[in-house]
Amino acid sequence: MTASAVAPSTVSAAEPLLEVEGLTVRFGEREAVNGIDLSLVPGQTLAVVGESGSGKSVTALSIMGLIPSAGGTVAGGAMRFETAAGARTDLATLPEPRMRRIRGAEIAMIFQEPMTALNPVFTIGNQIAETILEHRGGSARAARAEALELLHKVRLPDAEAMLGRYPHQLSGGMRQRVVIAMALSCRPRLLIADEPTTALDVTVQAQIMSLLMEIQAETGAAIILITHDMGLVAETADDVVVLYEGRKVEEGPVEDIFARPQHVYTKMLLDAVPRLGQFADAALPSRRPVTILDGGTARQVGETKVQDTVKNGAPILEVRDLVARFDVAHDLIGRPTHRVHAVEGINLTLQPGETLALVGESGSGKSTVGKAIQQLVRPTEGDIDFEGRTYGGMTAPERRRLKRDVHSIFQDPLASLNPRRTVGDSIAEPIHIHGLLKGSAAIRDRVRDLMALVGLLPEHHDLHPHQFSGGQRQRLCIARALAAEARLIVADEAVSALDVSIQAQIVQLLMRLQAERSLSYLFISHDMAVVEEMAHRVAVMYLGQIVEIGPRQAVIGSPRHPYTQRLLAAVPLPDPAHRTVRSSDASEVPSAMRRVGDPPERLRLTEVAPGHFVADA
Repeated sequence: MTASAVAPSTVSAAEPLLEVEGLTVRFGEREAVNGIDLSLVPGQTLAVVGESGSGKSVTALSIMGLIPSAGGTVAGGAMRFETAAGARTDLATLPEPRMRRIRGAEIAMIFQEPMTALNPVFTIGNQIAETILEHRGGSARAARAEALELLHKVRLPDAEAMLGRYPHQLSGGMRQRVVIAMALSCRPRLLIADEPTTALDVTVQAQIMSLLMEIQAETGAAIILITHDMGLVAETADDVVVLYEGRKVEEGPVEDIFARPQHVYTKMLLDAVPRLGQFADAALPSRRPVTILDGGTARQVGETKVQDTVKNGAPILEVRDLVARFDVAHDLIGRPTHRVHAVEGINLTLQPGETLALVGESGSGKSTVGKAIQQLVRPTEGDIDFEGRTYGGMTAPERRRLKRDVHSIFQDPLASLNPRRTVGDSIAEPIHIHGLLKGSAAIRDRVRDLMALVGLLPEHHDLHPHQFSGGQRQRLCIARALAAEARLIVADEAVSALDVSIQAQIVQLLMRLQAERSLSYLFISHDMAVVEEMAHRVAVMYLGQIVEIGPRQAVIGSPRHPYTQRLLAAVPLPDPAHRTVRSSDASEVPSAMRRVGDPPERLRLTEVAPGHFVADA
């Protein structure tokens, strides 16, 4: 991986591969997209950016011909696409049987949520092979061999074993790589990547984007990149389209958009982008004002304040020699032959008012640690103490109380909210379960207070989750955690799926609530810039073990372990003038799966500076 000038463009001077003119899409009476124009030629990467609800994904679904199945209608406009046969056809008027032949073979899409694109009852190998057989024919054996090659390309460990696994047996990042492999299987002429790397850590993100760029260079494919990661836009895009409330508000070459944004929304979007290194000189994280649009006018809310919230003394959480292993293969009489060493001897503490960030690649064991702390995974070995009480020694009532004290905020807020219940009922649920208040009026008042605390309005009380944006739903999940009067919150990729403007608001909200309520956060994330912004300490995990842990300034500013250095080097810079040319890594992907009786060697941490511990490389 080397830094250099901007990578050579693969954009050709050919006629447009796709021309979208005046696209208008309605869902009932609501106009989700209004008069959008797009154009791209073979070899071009066009980034489409904007906040949740701006019309990015609706535009992509329109090009794929999937709007009718989503309950909408293309009310106007044309989408002219040049097929492999050389014919120009309007996708807006194409009958479904003909569209089905184009979809997947010539226009493919990588969806943001992999579980919606994968069938839970079929193995990974069968699903990729089915796509190849459907569009390209050939033998089942050849299709399976190509599926294996694709899994290697998207850097999945134990690729051959993955062919026989089901989607639920993979982590979120692994599932996303499978979806990318499926999209690439037919070498499409146009690839629509809708938040393709949201669930991936930065090292795998760099590998996947390098792979997409290499395939683009080989085939001349055009890419529409829908993302909220402005670093990714700066590093890979040729041109940028900015959408706001269903309309295109700005368009231009990536260099111009970043250096000379014209529209107030584009300026706000770029101002909200976290930049790795901007807090390098600060010993503590600090809250900062965020810019929001109010009636089309930008204004700043919040204040600049150092996050000096850590209380020394007894830790609120202590994890000692935590081990979590999962059997994944058995012999003919049911004895386990292989197991995944998801967590192997983790030790960490968390103080009241502290944010400890847990970072590492997908499959490194981050989420397993979080689930063990929430009693969602039973550890194989080790102890966890909360406020001096060991989980294993707690009575049943104490464990129920622990579920009130330790709460979670997940990556996908829609999946963690009951779609049949109003948001008011969802927030009130912990109050009912733990008997915190009596009387419907008192509970309703408490819920309204919590909603106001996280920036939601009283009239939102009786709405349902689908009526909110992604950022609003994440605020609802925060309000629900506060309703339980939690003292420790496990935030598992809680802001990774949000666009940068909403992400900045949620980060500042979490920090403000921490200062007001002395909350402790275990912040699980792959976004190193956000980690630098809000964490007091950082622990880096690799293959189930901690390889480096210490103060945020030390770990991010002066990383000692090679893996930490590689992790930070993979972070894309939101500056197209300083692109990094990356090449794919053909080395074998390490795996946490091992034969029974062959556990990994435990790493030994050495203190290299006060509070800064590093494993022997």
